[in-house]
Amino acid sequence: MPTVLVVDDDEHQRLLYQEELEFEGYEVILAASGQEAIDTIANQSVDCVVLDIAMPGMDGVETLGKILDINRQLPIILHTAYSSYKDDFMTWAAEAYVIKSSDLSSLKQYVKKAVASSQSADTEAHS
Repeated sequence: MPTVLVVDDDEHQRLLYQEELEFEGYEVILAASGQEAIDTIANQSVDCVVLDIAMPGMDGVETLGKILDINRQLPIILHTAYSSYKDDFMTWAAEAYVIKSSDLSSLKQYVKKAVASSQSADTEAHS
């Protein structure tokens, strides 16, 4: 079962994404901060990360860089309420940039694509 790490400082958002993504057939791991996400990625295998940007302490842009230092191949979807971060060149390293909405269909489509690309990269690496 593909594993998705959801990183968001808002507990309600984390739980909503967990419920929705588990319904789609993913195992979901939750992290409330950038540091928690980095610790998780260092110790567990995940296929995709859904990462909020506006978080206290280490924001999502800094977290993105640190995650890519650990695993450059890991697809990361930035999921934020703010479109202004698109201008930050660091966000260009993400697989996708999705604006938060009550309709999660766009996020789910990006997760599906990211997991598929992650799993095909894993298959090629082990061939």
